Amino acid sequence: MPNEEQAKRGPRFGGPMHGMGNVEKAKDFKGTLTKLAKYLGTYKLRLLGVLLCAIASTVFNIVGPKILGNATSQIFEGLIAKIGGTGGIDFESITRLLLFLLSLYLISALFSMIQGWIMTAIANDVTYRLRKEISQKINRIPLKYFESRTFGEVLSRITNDIDTLGQSLNQSLTQLITSVITLIGVIIMMLSISIPMTLVTFLILPLSAALIGSVMKYSQKYFRAQQKYLGEINGQVEEVYSGLNIVKAYNQEEVFVKEFEQTNDKLYDSGWKAQVISGMMMPIMQFIGNLGYVAVAILGGYLAIKNAIRVGDIQAFIQYVRSFTQPIQQLAQVTNMLQSTVAASERVFEFLEEAEEQQLTNNPASLEHLVGDVSFQHVAFGYNPEQLIIHDFSTDVKSGQKVAIVGPTGAGKTTIVKLLMRFYDVNSGSIQLDGHDLRDFDRNELRNMFGMVLQDTWLFNGTIMENIRYGRLDASDEEVIAAAKAAHAHHFIMTLPEGYNMMLNEESSNLSQGQKQLLTIARAILADNKILILDEATSSVDTRTEILIQKAMDHLMKDRTSFVIAHRLSTIKNSDLILCMKDGDIIEQGTHDELILKDGFYANLYNSQFENAS
Repeated sequence: MPNEEQAKRGPRFGGPMHGMGNVEKAKDFKGTLTKLAKYLGTYKLRLLGVLLCAIASTVFNIVGPKILGNATSQIFEGLIAKIGGTGGIDFESITRLLLFLLSLYLISALFSMIQGWIMTAIANDVTYRLRKEISQKINRIPLKYFESRTFGEVLSRITNDIDTLGQSLNQSLTQLITSVITLIGVIIMMLSISIPMTLVTFLILPLSAALIGSVMKYSQKYFRAQQKYLGEINGQVEEVYSGLNIVKAYNQEEVFVKEFEQTNDKLYDSGWKAQVISGMMMPIMQFIGNLGYVAVAILGGYLAIKNAIRVGDIQAFIQYVRSFTQPIQQLAQVTNMLQSTVAASERVFEFLEEAEEQQLTNNPASLEHLVGDVSFQHVAFGYNPEQLIIHDFSTDVKSGQKVAIVGPTGAGKTTIVKLLMRFYDVNSGSIQLDGHDLRDFDRNELRNMFGMVLQDTWLFNGTIMENIRYGRLDASDEEVIAAAKAAHAHHFIMTLPEGYNMMLNEESSNLSQGQKQLLTIARAILADNKILILDEATSSVDTRTEILIQKAMDHLMKDRTSFVIAHRLSTIKNSDLILCMKDGDIIEQGTHDELILKDGFYANLYNSQFENAS
């Protein structure tokens, strides 16, 4: 369950290993498939085009062996006639047949290309549309969703699942259509040539299915083990990589290497067995296929002797037997791919169907002319309603006041901030802004009232100028520089390569923690919001810089309602009101001098820090 000190967990990605039997299955296959079909309904005209092109391409391709068989029969019969002295080979007729066959194959290839082009466009449109919808959905999902899941779980839906959906949709849908049409067409052509030879071909199928089914069933457990150990290895590598400094500091390299080798050995063993066993399927299929060819050749030769069929029909039938087994294999592969498609779709649709932050009123209150009076009235809250963290929190904060919230870890300080920002709504009681319940405001508009500086800095891959301007996107360069000067960040920025145009890397590791904090403070100064929230804003800077920042903050907080969460009690001595929290309740409140005179909980906290510092 999330709480104010919830640890941040990084992503653990298990890369996909593609193989027979290695398929994630959907919980609700039918329901998800119905949703996916409705989603694809937008592209019904293009899908109809794919279907028509697939039919045309397959039909033109299927007719080919029959025409080639007729050409072979003409050559054979012409040779027999020539030997008997009654005629010869009609090369003109054969040439016409071959040219006609060539044109058919060219037309088939053309329709196949058009089909692939249309289906690729559909798959790309679907992935683009889904990513766009997810990016919009993220901003509407409440914070509790992200706090109850790992980063990797959320990111995998945007990246891995949509990629899987797009790729498998492109391949499986076209292959499914082509395989079904090919199978039906080949059966019709085989029956038109010889019913007995077709029945012999059908008799081989149960034997093939039984052998392949047993091999797949036996290999399943090794593929599952392969995925399990692959996930463990990815997790170990990610953890060691992200915490490499700690591993080296405690000389734990050998421990992690040993753990990795043990898991890697298990992965090697399961992967080797899975690949070897699954690799047996192709030789089995080829062996059974060859048995089929032998049976067809013997029966075909017998029927040709009896003049029941022509010699060219035997050749055409053997080609159809090869074409008959291929779509069956493709359908088996499509079944696996379809499972992956539906499983990925299910995870994406689950995300898109998550409950959103709801506006509780149809006519949200206006934020114009608000001055910043905040009132907490008997607020009770718990991330789990049965386990309250805040029990009965009540206080009044006047516009322009600087309010400090102090207390031990787990007291509920950051939770109060989350309620104030409406990341969560109270279970009972109310929080009011200028006499209006926070639930009467539009969430997005309400959050425009607040500026935040947190202990955990957040900077993105971009220039320093862009990162500061994130507080107010329409700010000029001069305003950005002025904000940096107010936060005492200008001096160190000018010492960096390229100054304000220096590019921060993805983790912002090319700046110190203190420098990153100064940039976030500059961002808050630039935003110029009416209410400020500072959660351990100066915890990552040295004492000298902290004093400078404190002066800048005092100037920034003038005439603004400010909430300051601090463990260094020396930084909040000049607060207008100090709220001392313990176990979700306010146990003391007043100014610094008043609370020191009470010689209670706050005085003990303050004096203990002073004694430790001395």
